[in-house]
This record gives sequence, C-alpha cells and structure tokens, in this order.
Amino acid sequence: MKTTLKVLEENTNMRLDVAAAAMFSDFSRTQLKKWILQGRVLVNGEICSPKDTVYTGDEIEVHPLEENKVSWDPEKIEFEVAHEEEDFLIINKPHGLVMHPGSGCLNGTLANGLLYKYPGLINLPRCGIVHRLDKDTSGVLVVARTDSFRNYFIQEMQERRVKKDYIAISVGETIGSFEINEPIGRDERNRTKMTIRHDGKESISFIKLKRAYKGYVVLDVSIETGRTHQIRVHLAAKNLPIIGDATYNSRKKIGKESSEELIQFIRDFPRQALHATYLSFQHHKNDQLFEWSIPIPEDMQKLEKAIISG
Repeated sequence: MKTTLKVLEENTNMRLDVAAAAMFSDFSRTQLKKWILQGRVLVNGEICSPKDTVYTGDEIEVHPLEENKVSWDPEKIEFEVAHEEEDFLIINKPHGLVMHPGSGCLNGTLANGLLYKYPGLINLPRCGIVHRLDKDTSGVLVVARTDSFRNYFIQEMQERRVKKDYIAISVGETIGSFEINEPIGRDERNRTKMTIRHDGKESISFIKLKRAYKGYVVLDVSIETGRTHQIRVHLAAKNLPIIGDATYNSRKKIGKESSEELIQFIRDFPRQALHATYLSFQHHKNDQLFEWSIPIPEDMQKLEKAIISG
C-alpha cells in the first residue's frame, strides 16, 4: 500500500535516499534505497536515482514490497486501549513494553498485542504505529487503523501540528520555564546512544517546573520536534537527568541530603521516570481539536511520595 508525503523545508536540497529516510521512519534507509533503485519510490510520479535532489513541495511516493509488511504473530499482551475510533486508537502504553519486534526483541511487543486485538492492522506498516515511545516510557500513544489516517497523522507530525506533553521526575534543581534548542545526533562512540552535536538534527524542548523538592524536580516537558531520546538527552545535558534512566543517568545521580531510604528507592526504581501525559491534533474528519490525557502512573506517584518523605 503506497504512502505519499510532501517534502518540507527541513528536507529540501537533500538526496532522495537521505530525505526519504528522514521522512518515512517506518522503513530503513537501506530498504528505501533498494526500492528507489527498483523504481518503487517516485518523486512527482517519476522514477529517480538515490542521488537525485528533492525540494520543498515535491511529492515522494513509496510503494513498499509486500514482503516487507508486518508479518509478526499476534500475542496476548496487556495494555489499555484508552479510546477507539474507526480510524485510530489511543493506547495507554505501559513501561517495559517495546513498540515492535526487532533484532533486540523478537516478540512480546505492542505490535504483537495490537495484532491480537485488531487483526486488520496486519495490512498497515508496523501495525499502524505512527510514532513511538521508548521501552521504559509510559503514556499516550496514537495507532492508525487506516492507511489514510496514518498518512494524515505522519504529515501532521512532520508539520509540527501534533502537540505532545510529558512529565519527568529528575535529579537537580531549576526554576521557572526555559527552552532547550540543541541539535541531537547519534553518539559516535556509542551508536546506541544519542547526544548533542552541532551537526545533529534540530531538536526543541520546552521545560516548565511543576514541583520542586530538595534536590529533585517534577517537570512538564513539551516537545516541538520528536528526535530519538530527545527529552532524556536534553535534560541530562542541563544537569537534570531523569531518575531511573540507565542510559543518560547511568551513575544514578542522587539529590543532596537524601535519606538512605530514598537513596535505595531511587536506585531500585526500574525505569526512567518519564510519562507521555497529553497529546492533541486536529481531527481529520471535523477539524476540531482532539485531545487526550493520561494521568501520571502509580509507580511515578510512589516515586514522588518517596521524594516528599525525604
């Protein structure tokens, strides 16, 4: 089933294979380059070379090979469907759940669970998953049920019209509100990590202090861009690492004057204290603002209570 997106300004003057990889995150750059050479990726209806340049307004059309569609087995996986419409679902993703099968996780993923509950999603790339949350991030997630909504939502995200808010519990101190506008790219020394680098992709986060305790803060975080590990990287760079983040807070930083009980609670906290609490976008059928919120989960509530107790 074909997918068509328009080239935006941030991808203009790029090689076709590079732009396609940035725009069509469901597919790898290797897959896309192969399909370009096979004539399965068109620009304005024309077959092009991977090296050809694309410009703002060009339409890139991808025709994936049938063999590359999802073929994972349905599995009974526990997760909450918070809202259901004909064209999309709102999922309350629990922490510890990987989005889809890959080399590091062969089964037991959200995609497997979606196929168990909604077998028709087999016809959509990645079972309709149109954006992602890290394995150990919980919260609100949109899943497309139709190809038309999938294309619509991806376009809305590319044009930065989807609002996503998070709550993080971090070690450190801050006041008020501030913006973090630091580009993010792959860490050359550790390819599983991201880092701030001058040649990275534009990454913008807005931070607002929600509650402050001695050595710890609860933060409202809104993101304008959606780079891999963006919030975790940005907060760590500002000396506000998220509690439980094994990648960007690997030394398990502890706030000053913490009791032994609190120190142990934080060291034992099993995941990063990051929750996607709110998402909104213009509804594709009535052009009204669609909003959905999911409250902070019980494990993060207990963490904050432990911090309050000292």
